[in-house]
Amino acid sequence: MNKTANQMLVIFGASGDLTARKLVPALFNLYKANQLPENFVVLGVSRSNMTDGEFRRKVVLESTYLKEKVKDASSDFINTLADKFFYEDLGDDYNKEYSKLATRISDLNNKFNTGENYIFYLSTPPSLYEVIAKNLSQQGLNNETNGWKRIIVEKPFGYSLETAKKLNIGLQTYFNESQIYRIDHYLGKETVQNLLVTRFSNSIFEPLWNRNYIHHIEITNAESVGVEKRGGYYDKSGALRDMFQNHLMQIVSLIVMEPPIDASAQEIRNEKVKALKSLRIMRDEKTLYSNTVRGQYLSSVIDGKKVKGYREEDGVDPNSKTETYAAIKFFVDNWRWKDVPFYVRTAKRMPTKVTEVVIHFKSPHHQVFKNSDMNNKDNQLIIRIQPDEGILIKFGVKVPGQGFTVERANLDFYYSNLADNNVMDAYERLLLDAMQGDATLYARADEVEAAWEFVDPILDYWKNGTDVNIYGYSSGVWGPTNSDHLLEGDLKWRNPGENLADDPGFCVIK
Repeated sequence: MNKTANQMLVIFGASGDLTARKLVPALFNLYKANQLPENFVVLGVSRSNMTDGEFRRKVVLESTYLKEKVKDASSDFINTLADKFFYEDLGDDYNKEYSKLATRISDLNNKFNTGENYIFYLSTPPSLYEVIAKNLSQQGLNNETNGWKRIIVEKPFGYSLETAKKLNIGLQTYFNESQIYRIDHYLGKETVQNLLVTRFSNSIFEPLWNRNYIHHIEITNAESVGVEKRGGYYDKSGALRDMFQNHLMQIVSLIVMEPPIDASAQEIRNEKVKALKSLRIMRDEKTLYSNTVRGQYLSSVIDGKKVKGYREEDGVDPNSKTETYAAIKFFVDNWRWKDVPFYVRTAKRMPTKVTEVVIHFKSPHHQVFKNSDMNNKDNQLIIRIQPDEGILIKFGVKVPGQGFTVERANLDFYYSNLADNNVMDAYERLLLDAMQGDATLYARADEVEAAWEFVDPILDYWKNGTDVNIYGYSSGVWGPTNSDHLLEGDLKWRNPGENLADDPGFCVIK
């Protein structure tokens, strides 16, 4: 394990929800696991008027998030961690001279001997990324002559290819690409990382990981909730931007990529970029019409309770055409994946919350047990990303008794069974990696742009196409029936349950 150097974490937008909800619980667990350096401080920065003590009480000492999210949150550990937190009021504008902030950073560095190693975490709207980077640069806080300097930015990274390029150029004007860490919390999940290990450390999988043995690949990301209080934001974004362009494209890149030369950040990210660039971009309306489906959830009754339809949600245009369901069929233009269809869907108001990858293997060319239960049922490798993280293999076994009756059985592994191992939360892993200078799980500029190059034509078609439809689906079912037409032949979507081994049918609306 890399040694974590003495350092300071400077959080912009520190009075917002993300700091208390995600960052502080992650820092607490890292601290308790003895993975923070001895000399480590956090400086919160925002436009709220608070003292150091008030900030500590808000995000650490009196935080309900901390008590809910961490195990064994003893008062001694909480109090000691709180002592590492400080606060600086930036005033009424992020775009102002940062000389006072620079002085506070320097004073804390000298007092706590953080080695002039600084991480700037931008928990702010993307419109402020370049503004903050510029002002930090003007104070020399991007200069690595003494100590390293890193900047972490949250998603969404751009609204389109054009805006993503503009944002990259803006950040790279003031920080080198090697200093920029674009966070995607999905890459911090153990099972996402395990895609690489499953493929490249097991000879039973990697030789089969190609068009000769894989029939198709299916990825489902489902949320049981609606847009809740995010209606105003979501109506300008939609499912394709909110989930597909970043989280799901990251998963696709790990499935599609070629073996890297080694496990270094540079080589893994090089292969991910190549993978995204190999996706067949759909440009003509006929192809887009046949290979994309968008939908919107409608009002319904679930477990005796009426839930709103999307257009009834607060902040949503009553005539909105923003998708809450997006399903895409696409292909990859290289030898490994030629003619293998990928089916990816993401949606809100589904029967359960789940994200999983299903690798469907081809059936044996010669069916010996033609009348068995396994006939027309493929072998499957299911990688569950959330919840109930784990891996499941579906394969044929003989039923005990006379004759050769074959049925499908499960071979499974669950991360929850690793009682002796601490499975890190996504933000714990990503924060620790940034502290140690490991950018493997962070997106590079060309990677972000390659994902947008694939998504942009779909968004443009959905906005301006002449034959585009948006299909309604009742809240609590697995999306519009039109999405079934994407799948070739007799294929059907796998509709997963809360538990990895479950394989239920459609949800019944009461």
